[in-house]
Amino acid sequence: MLELRLVQGSLLKKVLEAVKDLVNDANFDCSSTGFSLQAMDSSHVALVSLLLRSEGFEHYRCDRNLSMGMNLGNMSKMLKCAGNDDIITIKADDGSDTVTFMFESPTQDKIADFEMKLMDIDSEHLGIPDAEYHSIVRMPSGEFSRICKDLSSIGDTVVISVTKEGVKFSTAGDIGTANIVLRQNTTVDKPEDAIVIEMNEPVSLSFALRYMNSFTKATPLSETVTISLSSELPVVVEYKVAEMGYIRYYLAPKIEEEEDTKP
Repeated sequence: MLELRLVQGSLLKKVLEAVKDLVNDANFDCSSTGFSLQAMDSSHVALVSLLLRSEGFEHYRCDRNLSMGMNLGNMSKMLKCAGNDDIITIKADDGSDTVTFMFESPTQDKIADFEMKLMDIDSEHLGIPDAEYHSIVRMPSGEFSRICKDLSSIGDTVVISVTKEGVKFSTAGDIGTANIVLRQNTTVDKPEDAIVIEMNEPVSLSFALRYMNSFTKATPLSETVTISLSSELPVVVEYKVAEMGYIRYYLAPKIEEEEDTKP
């Protein structure tokens, strides 16, 4: 038996908006510690990892580990029927092939329940090793979203470079080039407006803007985003989900074609 009650139902709606464009079908895994998802996008270029810890739910019951295969587009359609202030409860019986979403209005005068069929999805769990990153950038999520959007109107690849001067986002396309440099800035009134750069080693890596723009769909979840970079590892773009968890996106850097032609 599984029963999860989330008072801030809007969080779940935002989580779905953040992953449904990247991943079509995925398994949600429930254990005693939390509700999680790990899935690759259809082209196997990006990986998304979601965790909502059990402590963040008002009521959390998961008698045994359960994996529920869901079509995220359909799940999103159901969650769109919930009001932003609604309390969302997710229920599933052991061995059942359906999951029920229950939406309660804050005043308790309206209760809706939607039942959705589960799917059998083969998924390989990828062990994501904890790594020491060469550079970590923390910045306002709205600013990162804006930069990715602005640059994608000029080119389709972003080069993210971290040096002691700051972090530089650059692109080049048919119409020209663009460079946006952010310097560390911690003297701000609100901590979420700070730009914090931890650099152990300088890095410069290229990524597809199409994916970066997809990751920024998580912007409504958190006012800050953390970007972790290392020269031989995928970038990690992380958004916190309230106080209860995170969404992390992993994207392998683009290898420049020139390097491939070297003997």
